[in-house]
This record gives sequence, C-alpha cells and structure tokens, in this order.
Amino acid sequence: MRLLEFQGKELLSAYGIKILKGLLIEKADDALNLPFPCVLKAQVPVGGRGKAGAIASVDGPEQAVTAARRILAATVKGWPVSALLAEQLAPAGREIYLSLLVDGRSGDPVILASAKGGMDIEETARQDPDAVLRRPIDPFLGVRDYDVRAIARHIGTNAKKLSPVLQSLWVLFRSADASLVEINPLLETDTEFLALDAKIILDNPAGFRHGEDFKRLSAEAARLDTRPRTASERLAEAGGITYVPLQGDVGLIADGAGTGMLTLDLIHSEGGSAANFCEMGGLANAPTMCETLRMVLADDRLRVVVVSLIGGMTRMDDMAQGVLDYLKTPGVRQIPLVVRMCGTKADVGIPMLREAGVAVFEDLVSAVREAVKPAGRK
Repeated sequence: MRLLEFQGKELLSAYGIKILKGLLIEKADDALNLPFPCVLKAQVPVGGRGKAGAIASVDGPEQAVTAARRILAATVKGWPVSALLAEQLAPAGREIYLSLLVDGRSGDPVILASAKGGMDIEETARQDPDAVLRRPIDPFLGVRDYDVRAIARHIGTNAKKLSPVLQSLWVLFRSADASLVEINPLLETDTEFLALDAKIILDNPAGFRHGEDFKRLSAEAARLDTRPRTASERLAEAGGITYVPLQGDVGLIADGAGTGMLTLDLIHSEGGSAANFCEMGGLANAPTMCETLRMVLADDRLRVVVVSLIGGMTRMDDMAQGVLDYLKTPGVRQIPLVVRMCGTKADVGIPMLREAGVAVFEDLVSAVREAVKPAGRK
C-alpha cells in the first residue's frame, strides 16, 4: 500500500521525524480559514505534481479558494485529486534526498542519499552517478554509527545532527513493515531537518500485524481514490484478488506472483503486450479459478488469455475444474485460452482440459508463444 503524502508525514512524525504543520482539506471552501501564507498540495500517490500544476502557494483566502478549486478539479497522471494538504511555508535551507528501501536483488535494506534533493532520483543518478550514495544496511545490526558517518560525509552534513533522522527512519522501516520510506526533499536548516515530502510503501501481506492502524490507512486511501474503475478492477477488489490493469490485449492469470512476473516478461519478449497482471495466490481452488477468469474477461480489450499455473500447494485438477466450470457457465465471454500447467495433479488436470479442447502446455515458453499468436503479434 502506497501512502498519500499526508499519511506518510503522520507516520514520519509518529517516529520522531519533524514535519511542517499541515491540514487536510477536501472542499475548496475549507481553504478560507487557513493560516496564510501556505502551500496547497494535491494528495495523489504519484509524482510530478508540481509539473502538473497541482501545487500552489497562496497568500490569502480568495487566492486559496481559487487555487483549491482548480487543483481539486485536476487529474495528475490519471489520478483525480480528491484532497489537498495545506501546509505552512518551508523555511530557508538545503534540500537533501534520503530513502530506505528493499534492494530488489539482494532483498536487504539499503539507504540512498544525495545532496541533490528535490529532484527525481533516477534522473540524478543518470546524470551524475556519483551524486547518489548507495549504502547497504545489515538487517540484524541496523543503522550503525559508521553508516551515519559515511552518509553524512557524502551529503556534507554533521553526523550527530543527521543520526536521529537515520535512526528514526530505520525504526519506522522495520516497525511498519515498509518496503520504501523516501523523503525528497529532506530540508536541512541551521538547527534541524524537516521532511518536506513523504513517499512510503507498506507491505500489504504484513498488514495483519498492524491491526486497526493498517485498516485505517487503507480505508483512508481508498476513500480518496476516486478513479473510475473498470469492471475487472471492481470484481478484483470485491474478491480480494491481485489485479493490475495494463495497456495490452493479452490477459494474464497466474497462481503466484513469481510465476506471473516471469510470464509477463515472456509475453513482452515474444512480441505481445499484457492487458493485466493477475495472480490468485498459492492456495487457489476451482471456484477461485472460475471467478478469476470471469473477472479478467470482463475487460473487453482481451483477445486471448494465458493462464500460467505451477502446482505446489495448488492442485492442477482443481485448476482444470475451475476452467471447465467457467467454460460451462451460460452467457460468459469465451475467447482463446492457453494454459500452462505443471506440478501437483497435472497428470489429471491436463487431460481434463485437452478433452474440453483447451490448449494446454507443460512448457511456459511454448504456452506464451501460442497465446501471443491469437493476439496478432506473430
């Protein structure tokens, strides 16, 4: 779950990282009674708000209401703006980039730091690779004094001054089960550090460890997310299935995230374009398979669906039965299905599908190639 800025800042503040005073407003008229001057910032989980005109400095009530109406009517990278964070103006200072995230290759935490804050970190790294320090953190030891000194030296600040921020960042990262905590920019004044922005991503599967706090954040973000949903997205949300819409015409269903990502890459490498990423989880059964097909096929862009299954805890005869149950349902949309099936009870599931005329393969590459052909790519 990616938190909105105001949620992320609440979390930063709870762990001892200083933020500016702010107020969430959802109606333009609420801007009449703000403490001026202040800044109005669109609350959407994407970057580029400034370039989209979704951030405005205001000096008085009339200007604030006009700006609030304009921003609340805007859309930033496909996200309608439903709320604004009204925040006091930042003092003078130096902008720094600081983040703690999970390394995609090693799975270990790593701190990224740069004296060039306020900029897109990927662009900074591309233009000046030496400007970004990448500091691996031992997950058992946490942020040590030598880590603090190395980071402080790189960004040109005092280690004792920076240490509380880095230690708080680490405690938040571990305690909240975050996969990313990014502060860009982190403002350094003569006396302190202030988080001027916050990008925090929490691990959804770990949400049960955080009880009502996680539920509150999730419900809050969902309430402010007013994007129009496709039929497939609405069904996915109702059924609790992972579903990410994409731009292509090849539907994808997998029984695990790893299998799904591999299949997604193969679709692309074979010249196809995926319409979605959908994974049912490792304990799917026949009703789940049937419902997932119904959900994915609610997207009328699809020309073909590739179902990528590898039986571990999931039984392939159950998956085959789910496919057959869908095909036998009166009135459902039927387009070419290509199934890759191997593992537990595949020797039972494969003949079940072949008897029904479904294209089924044990080899994933062959299945993807067969699926891409009906989509008109090869």
